[in-house]
Amino acid sequence: MPREQKEVRELQEGSYVMMDDAPCEIDAYSTAKPGKHGSAKARIEGTGVFDDQKRSLSQPVDAKIWVPIIQRKQGQVVSVDADEVQVMDLDSYDTFTMLAPDDQSFEADENIEFLEYEGQRKVVG
Repeated sequence: MPREQKEVRELQEGSYVMMDDAPCEIDAYSTAKPGKHGSAKARIEGTGVFDDQKRSLSQPVDAKIWVPIIQRKQGQVVSVDADEVQVMDLDSYDTFTMLAPDDQSFEADENIEFLEYEGQRKVVG
């Protein structure tokens, strides 16, 4: 699995973190001051990168947490069929099919960007 460990205090809004074994983008990050006998805690709210589900997490700021290494790649649209797009990866020349976002339309030979993590892919931009 392409992922690494980081301390919770190193995370920022907009970066990625694993929540419930799913890669999520951090939407909100807040910390609470430590009490007399406790350590500072961080509350993280995120949205799943591939499933768009909201998740939250509360951890001590010095705890280690898994951060997924999500690759941003370039692809070329080969064909469009209803709600699916056949794309060729411009680095490896692999061809695969992805679901097209509802708010975007594609044409053949158009270059697109997509995110890839452990065989999951999502069109962005």
